[in-house]
Order: sequence, then structure tokens, then C-alpha cells
Amino acid sequence: MTSTSITVVGGCGHVGLPLGVALAESAGRVTLLDIAAPVVERVNAGEAPFLEPGMDEALKAVRAAGTLEATTDPTCVSMADVVVIVIGTPVDEHLNPDPNAVVAAIDEIASHMRDGQLVVLRSTVYPGVTAMVERHLAGRGLNVDVAFCPERIAEGKAMEELRSLPQIIGASTETARVRARALFGTLTQTLLDTTPEEAELAKLFTNTWRYIKFATANQFLMIANDHGLDFDVIRDALMHDYPRAADMPRAGFAAGPCLFKDTMQLAAFNDNGFQIGHAAMLVNEGLPLYVVSQIERDVNLSELTVGILGMAFKAESDDIRSSLSYKLKRILRFKAKQVLCTDPYVTAATDASLVPLEEVLARADILVIGAPHPEYRDLQTALPVKDVWGITGRGVRL
Repeated sequence: MTSTSITVVGGCGHVGLPLGVALAESAGRVTLLDIAAPVVERVNAGEAPFLEPGMDEALKAVRAAGTLEATTDPTCVSMADVVVIVIGTPVDEHLNPDPNAVVAAIDEIASHMRDGQLVVLRSTVYPGVTAMVERHLAGRGLNVDVAFCPERIAEGKAMEELRSLPQIIGASTETARVRARALFGTLTQTLLDTTPEEAELAKLFTNTWRYIKFATANQFLMIANDHGLDFDVIRDALMHDYPRAADMPRAGFAAGPCLFKDTMQLAAFNDNGFQIGHAAMLVNEGLPLYVVSQIERDVNLSELTVGILGMAFKAESDDIRSSLSYKLKRILRFKAKQVLCTDPYVTAATDASLVPLEEVLARADILVIGAPHPEYRDLQTALPVKDVWGITGRGVRL
């Protein structure tokens, strides 16, 4: 497939850019279409717009080889053999997914599409959206193949996992299946064939399963803490050389752009008859409130300055999307005298309100670990630290 021309729509984000770089290394010439002109400029300069191990070197290499470029010009779609769309299904403020969002995004480029293209949906979508896209494009008179091939990578491991993880190929026609297998077969050897609906549910099940596991650990934390016991001691003991508990995660803020959203998508798909998913949401979204309530047992927050260490949604990341550290900040701004926030990875361009760690340590009366960055593991301070993640060696008792 070395002569294949590929356009990735929404291509400069956390899903599109790693895929685009990987395909530029092995499958053909890649054009990344994005509406954010400053980000497009950074990518064309060989600079990754977010942290991702291995990305900078790989991006510079494919730029130097001339196999990848970024643009804001949608006419590039007309030149592509393959159009990969990384726009997923959003969930609104009432937790309702919008199945029409992907179709609306496709309509913005449909005038540049042509017969014979392979259209690959890559981001998480509401079940049935792939079939809707097929019908919609056919209704516009376009004779194209459509497949749903969900991304499965974790931030921080994207460049490795694109080539190591099996790829699910969801297609309703043999032609679309063969073409999608040829495309992703340049990245990974293991390709798993399903229908589009099975692939859509596989993606939702994956993220929801992780969200439920995190909620279980967080509920265990609350139970242990409410009885004056250390969850991490309990967890370490029950997991030690015991394979049936090997997948129990640590407690902590379960956040980011996917897990909560996709759990709510799955609930909506099942007519909101998803009690365990809703229970997981209540536990995970309630954890910042629980942390604050534990602080309030011992001190008068209205007289104190609180420092939040880490605003990204996960360790060693600069991604603040849906981070529960910001929910914690909103709660504390209402209850505390002042809130100071810091993060060694998130830049001022993303959040201008952040201050250096040294300033937080100098001015705060109490600290809360918002993200489990390794920089906080050996924190030297006499201040009380509320560490829901259990990374500081102080125990998880709040």
C-alpha cells in the first residue's frame, strides 16, 4: 500500500496524529486535515502539539521523508484513496449522545469526497452510526466503502500500541473489510473481523469496563477510609502473588475524554437500563466531593489556602480534557479561602492560571494530589497532603 493516499480528518489531535504518523511510516502518503491553523503549523514544523512519547522523533522523520503534511484545506479529501474520520459521538450536558454529530461533520467534507474511496470511522461512535454513515453517503450519491476500525491506544503509549495491539475491523461488506484489513495490516499483524455494530459495542464495552473497574477501586477506598483503614495496604496484601486480583487498579480520579462519555453512551443505547454504569459514574464523579468532605471533617476550609498538585487527567500527560482536578478546583473555590493549582506538564498556553510548584508550597496550608505525576512521589513538605492516588508514600487515608 505504499502508493496509498490517506487523509485523516481531525488529524492533529490525540487520536489522529499518532495514527497519521504511523500510517505515513508504513502505508502511504498522509494528509492531516484539521481546523486549528496554529496546530497545523506546529505539525508541519515537525513539532507535536501535545506530549506523547516517541511522537516528536517519528513526526520529524515522516516530515523529512515527505510522507506527511497537515492542512486546513478540505480539498485534500478529494485526492485521498482512504479518508479516516476521527470525530466521535459527543455527549451533551444532559448525558445524551448525539448520533448525528459524525454525519454532520462528514457533511462538511462530503462535497470533496468521490466514488471509490474507503471511509474509516476511527473514534468512538454510538452503536448504529457506521450504518447511518453508509446510508447517508449513499443517499448523497457516493459509492464508497465504509468501515469502523476503533482506536484502542492509551495516551502515553500510542506510538507503541498502534503496532502492538490487535485491530478490530468492523465492516458490513467484504470489499470494505478487505480494504480496511489491507490498511491496518501495515501496522499490526492481528486483525479481528466483526460487523460494524459489534465493533462499536466492543469499543464502548472496553472503555466502560475500565470505568467500572476504577469505580470499584474508588468505592473500596471510601469504605476503607471511612473505617480508618489504609486502602493501599489492603490492596497490596490482596494482590500479592494472587493472579485473580492482578487487574485491580489504584484509586484515583477516573477522568479523561472517553471513559465517562462512553459509559453514558452505552447507557443511552440500552434505554438507560444500565444500573452498574450509572453507579460507576456516581462513584467516580463523586470522588472529588468525597475528598473535600474528608478535609472538612478536620479543618475550616474557609480559612485555608488549598494547593492542587496536578491538573492533567492522568500521570505524565498535558491533557486536561474532562480532568476531575478541575471539578475539585470548582468545589474548593466555593469552600476554601483560596485555591492554587500547578502542573509540571500543562503549559500556560493551556491554563494561564497555573503557578509554579514552589509558590504553591510556599502559600498553601494544605495540599491535594490532583494527578499522580512522578514529580510528586518524593515531595518534601511539612504541609498536610491529601493523596487519593496513594503515590506519596503517606497512605491513602484522607
